Amino acid sequence: MAEPDPENDLKTEWARVRGRLKAEYGEATYRSWLRPLTLRDRVGATIRVLVPTRFVRDWVAANYADRIAAIWNQLNGAIKKIDIAVDGTRPEAEPQISARPAASDAPSSATPIPSGRSAAAPVRPSASGPFASRPFASGPFASGSASPAGKSAPTPEEVVQATLAAERDAISARLDTRFTFKNFIVGKPNEFAHAAARRVSEADRAPFNPLYLYGGVGLGKTHLMHSIAWAIKQRDPQRRVIYLSAEKFMYQFVRALRFKDTMSFKEQFRSVDVLMVDDVQFISGKDQTQEEFFHTFNALVDQNRQVVISADKSPSDLEGLEERLRSRLGWGLVADLHPTTYELRLGILDSKVEPLGVTVPRKVMEFLAHRITSNVRELEGALNRIVAHSTLVGRDITIEMAQEVLHDLLRASDRRVTIEEIQKRVAEHFNIRLSDMHSARRSRAVARPRQVAMYLSKQLTTRSLPEIGRKFGGRDHTTVMHAVRKIEELRSLDSGFGEDVELLRRMLEN
Repeated sequence: MAEPDPENDLKTEWARVRGRLKAEYGEATYRSWLRPLTLRDRVGATIRVLVPTRFVRDWVAANYADRIAAIWNQLNGAIKKIDIAVDGTRPEAEPQISARPAASDAPSSATPIPSGRSAAAPVRPSASGPFASRPFASGPFASGSASPAGKSAPTPEEVVQATLAAERDAISARLDTRFTFKNFIVGKPNEFAHAAARRVSEADRAPFNPLYLYGGVGLGKTHLMHSIAWAIKQRDPQRRVIYLSAEKFMYQFVRALRFKDTMSFKEQFRSVDVLMVDDVQFISGKDQTQEEFFHTFNALVDQNRQVVISADKSPSDLEGLEERLRSRLGWGLVADLHPTTYELRLGILDSKVEPLGVTVPRKVMEFLAHRITSNVRELEGALNRIVAHSTLVGRDITIEMAQEVLHDLLRASDRRVTIEEIQKRVAEHFNIRLSDMHSARRSRAVARPRQVAMYLSKQLTTRSLPEIGRKFGGRDHTTVMHAVRKIEELRSLDSGFGEDVELLRRMLEN
């Protein structure tokens, strides 16, 4: 009967632990941080593993050691702890600080860090230093072995810079391949923001800092942010770009505070060429995050590094922000994206239909462009629902079918109609100024459209007559009643006028 081989058992357990780690953390994280670990030995209830540098040791000890110990304990209940040490035999290892070994340990030049103990933040090179273009996973430590023969080992600084590149890729959000300048439909509401974004993506140095994009939900802010990042990467792959949400920026900062590693955080964000932060309104009221964002912003601008920000409001309208931060955000170029026009919505639908490979009648496209006015995401979603229903059920695409399939979306749009929107649409239709809706002018060219707007306000909103009157320059409710009766009378007597009012009614999503 063969004698048990503790060494082989240990290697088998280590292989199983590595397999579990790879499955849990994913290929990218495993290659960058966990594959460089090599098994050293077991001392009692402690497993000792080696890493190539002190920097990697500190990171693994802070982020993965507890989980490694837990997984190993599940495989072998006798294992209680993981010690992580720098491999002093490797030529690329940093100078070690001697530590007093345990009574059962042989003297060692490695410096162990027990699991569960917070590691000191590593010393990193200057933020203005060179940045490695290759990820850490492709470096000499990816296999956990020493440098290949004939190749010079990287310096500790090169290892740190390559690790920073891997961290940057992990922090930055994944870019959507659909969101490029080529796929962005330009119209009057967004042409200025689009031109500004183009300029930033094509410039070697920051033309204006920051570029601040703002607008309502679904108007194209995120599309432009992704387009800038794609264009920069295509034009110069070596430029260091981080694109993330303000929420993730806050999460990374809180995490750095928790692990007492703020220097690493600062280095990570202040060493990029382009920092892009989406939905910056999220940090409103979060004082510590604002403080760090303020200093990060200043550090990048001082080095002429490009900053791109997006939000749902202009800097002056953001509540809960410190005055100095609000002032900095308005420093560069502020570009707003206005609500879409009918023509722009129709153009967007045309661009979305082509890749679907189906034929959608023009009248249905016009119906959608008139009725789905809230934002582009809902417009695209409505088109996808109609096409999917037609494909799966086998029905022809008609206006009646669209009304049936989109009944919930159309009802939601009905509830969003406001008196201000009615006034704007009616003024555009009759070619008068919006201010005429509130003025005291009584000429028929102004009074009749104003009465139409009052009539539609009564039909399409739940506002009372006095509330409607106040929206029209503080008029009395009896004036609104007279307008409603007059328009109903004219509709019955003049079919052309009646068609005009009905068209406005449809455009206003009723």
